[in-house]
Amino acid sequence: MAQKYLITGGAGFLGINLARHLLARGHEVVSLDLAPFDYPDVRDRVTAITGDIRDRKAVDAAMAGVQIVVHTAAALPLYKKEDIFSTDIDGTRNVMDSAFQHKAERVIHVSSTAVYGIPDHHPLVETDKLQGVGPYGIAKIKAEEVCLEYRKKGMCIPIVRPKSFIGPERLGVFALLYDWALDGRGFPVLGSGKNLYQYLDVEDLCDAITLCATVDCARANDTFNIGAKEFGTVRDDFQAVLDAAGRGKKIKTFPAGPMIGTLRVLEFFRLSPLYKWVYETVTHDSFVSIEKAERVLGYQPKYSNKDALLRNFQWYRENLDKFKNQSGVSHRVPWKQGILRFAKVFF
Repeated sequence: MAQKYLITGGAGFLGINLARHLLARGHEVVSLDLAPFDYPDVRDRVTAITGDIRDRKAVDAAMAGVQIVVHTAAALPLYKKEDIFSTDIDGTRNVMDSAFQHKAERVIHVSSTAVYGIPDHHPLVETDKLQGVGPYGIAKIKAEEVCLEYRKKGMCIPIVRPKSFIGPERLGVFALLYDWALDGRGFPVLGSGKNLYQYLDVEDLCDAITLCATVDCARANDTFNIGAKEFGTVRDDFQAVLDAAGRGKKIKTFPAGPMIGTLRVLEFFRLSPLYKWVYETVTHDSFVSIEKAERVLGYQPKYSNKDALLRNFQWYRENLDKFKNQSGVSHRVPWKQGILRFAKVFF
């Protein structure tokens, strides 16, 4: 049955992929985002509202007549601390309370596996301890707490914790790998690169969100890890991108300790696009159990890590002219490489 969906953060990387996913299934889509909704392929089929989730009036205006809310809007780790907290916590409260007041059928909250911090075991399961690293991780935990408050009021609020997800429209930190690959450079990896690291294709995440919106609320009203089922080591999965570039380059590994120390200094002086949770987890295993989502929701991911990376890389190659002179702090644009752009000459 066709329903009316509100996507907060609808102009973002996940938002546009989800909008296309829902439109293809006959649903009506409303987008609420600070950024303009500028996707020509679906612009005339989406009700686009430009607004901030911290503005309750904007949220209420977008919420009118909506049955299902997918809350993806968030200030990402490279934003200022005060913006992360006000957006990810206060903004989430606005969305949940507005949905409650407007009697939305359910709200799917897109959280993050960043809530697990830097763990000491794998795979991670939904009942593991939450320990945020940095403002983003802390804010994501607090946002989940807001969701639990409204569950207690009788709302149906599935929470998904996706691994880092990639696919068409994704740039951000992954643009570093793709840029270096196309330039015929090798790519540095901290540590041995032999650690297992799980990613997620955005289409599989859209499937998981759709399941959360459609299965019986008694089953969906819970928290679920979402990730790829097939994944390999950082070294092997990233090498697949260099191989696809066809320049004969290889992944190069470096001792983790000295490099992490250097990256901490560079981050402090704002000379690197990498933040603590990225460079302090990439040297370790990082994967979650998706058994609960498979068993309860019927989640069946289609893409492996390599599939997702190569799908994203192909989109990057085909669309490079559209964003090659852009940079910023969102997933829709390449992150500024900072001092790392000078390191590229040595690879």
